[in-house]
Amino acid sequence: MAVESASLLKAGLVLLMTAQVFPSVSGCNRGFYETMISDLCLAKFKFDMAGLDRGQWCNWPDTMEIYEGLTNCTYQVALRMDCFWPNQVVDHFFMQIHWIYFHDCALTGRLLHDPPVSILAPFIAVPVLVTLLMTALVVWRSKRTEGVL
Repeated sequence: MAVESASLLKAGLVLLMTAQVFPSVSGCNRGFYETMISDLCLAKFKFDMAGLDRGQWCNWPDTMEIYEGLTNCTYQVALRMDCFWPNQVVDHFFMQIHWIYFHDCALTGRLLHDPPVSILAPFIAVPVLVTLLMTALVVWRSKRTEGVL
């Protein structure tokens, strides 16, 4: 598998160097760019993700380096092919990656949760105390019947 990955990497580098030496007149060739990131970046990403247990795919510390490598790869290919980055091809590419590898992952860190007790307690205690104080004041005032006929 490592020999296959190395030969794929060599073929990709040759293609990238060719793209650098003979740049397209019109700038970015979307179809070729899409093929290159699929052949180079996706192949390495799949290889690296296969080395992880499927249960680790949702663990950011385990996948961060692999994901950053994929992002950097798409950027480097775009740079060498005179393509803007990010672009629509990259957006679609990453949407597919997320659908295949990360669609079952929870949105950890982005889920709503209760604030800490030190912040939540005053927002609960102050209205309760004001309500009790006002109730006591009304009861105390109603028992004082001065001047009532």
